[in-house]
Amino acid sequence: MLRGFHSRTWKLLWPKALAMAWRGCCRLGLRWRHGWREAGGRRGIASCIDPSMGLTEEQKEFQKVAFDFAAKEMAPHMAEWDEKEIFPVETIRRAAQLGFGGIYVRPDVGGSGLSRLDTSIIFEALSTGCVSTTAYLSIHNMCAWMVDVFGKEEQRQRFCPSLCSMEKLASYCLTEPGSGSDAASLLTSAKRDGDNYILNGSKAFISGGGDTDLYVVMCRTGGPGPKGISCLVLEKGTPGLSFGKKERKVGWNSQPTRAVVFEDCAVPVANRLGEEGQGFNIAMKGLNGGRINIASCSLGAAHASILLARDHLKVRKQFGDLLANYQYLQFQLAEMATRLVAARLMVRNAARALQEEREDAVALCSMAKLFATDECFAICNQALQMHGGYGYLKDYAVQQFMRDIRVHQILEGTNEVMKIIVARSLLQE
Repeated sequence: MLRGFHSRTWKLLWPKALAMAWRGCCRLGLRWRHGWREAGGRRGIASCIDPSMGLTEEQKEFQKVAFDFAAKEMAPHMAEWDEKEIFPVETIRRAAQLGFGGIYVRPDVGGSGLSRLDTSIIFEALSTGCVSTTAYLSIHNMCAWMVDVFGKEEQRQRFCPSLCSMEKLASYCLTEPGSGSDAASLLTSAKRDGDNYILNGSKAFISGGGDTDLYVVMCRTGGPGPKGISCLVLEKGTPGLSFGKKERKVGWNSQPTRAVVFEDCAVPVANRLGEEGQGFNIAMKGLNGGRINIASCSLGAAHASILLARDHLKVRKQFGDLLANYQYLQFQLAEMATRLVAARLMVRNAARALQEEREDAVALCSMAKLFATDECFAICNQALQMHGGYGYLKDYAVQQFMRDIRVHQILEGTNEVMKIIVARSLLQE
């Protein structure tokens, strides 16, 4: 049994997961037109970038399960989901059957009870199959964790089981049209009226908006600033809840993004997470984990892109010789691999710090998000460059990895904000 998995749940899942892991050992990796081979598995991967290095045997087992799910259930559909903007609900619910709907939620409400490091390993592996879909999974997991940690027992029992099974899908609602990086200035208001809050305002860039079932909403119940913010769970179908048009995006096209609008929505006080005024703290704690999650998604994209570039260099000829024989391109590949491993180590170190609730966890999560998303985008971009004109064609997966992770430098706190957080930590010493 994998450490941390709920024993009854894992006994049910183990035969299927073991079979998937075994198949993964034999042929892990994505099959993609024009050279996408063995991206997720261990066969054919140089040991210096092997993502299983340093992991326990248990971690390697669920990493194999995640890689195999990415190879079989996600990668074959990645391009279609992107082109047709399909939200693959059934696929992500199958991921939930493997415990990926509530990875770091406690087992008594259906979660897998794994650590932040375990979660990072899983999201990195899944992202080799589809970054966009995995990124939505990471957001959903963050919402489920918020309910698990900050909700009362009745709230945990009411919401978490259906979130962990992904029978119900969740969205995180913090950003507003006028408050992005300055989240503490949000204007969405919730005024107390007996046993309800009357919610008014709007949120922007909400992943899953309109297609999901629960909305974890940060709103103003008190005065200006962070201490006036509370957190409410709003259910789809509530009168006054509506959605904007689906946004047209550069990447992340397998998950819908819409504005979420509240017009006199009556939300029960019983749906408030934590106490009044605690919402900003809940939001920030969620984002610390979210930064690790999104950095992990970037790692998976970069890992896949390096292997795509490597395979292209080994078959493409120019000036009568294989590209792999040109020293300049060898140096570029070596630098990409070095950046990937450095980013991975930084992300995993931050994940351990967050799990241990260390004082430096916030700064380390910010550093990891900053470094990993910047470096992994550079890796994917360089991999596209190595493909030449072919890299710019949608028949080649490398361009989608590059497009999908570009937004990672913006969301969960822009990388400029990450620098502010790190600098502030240093200057307060």
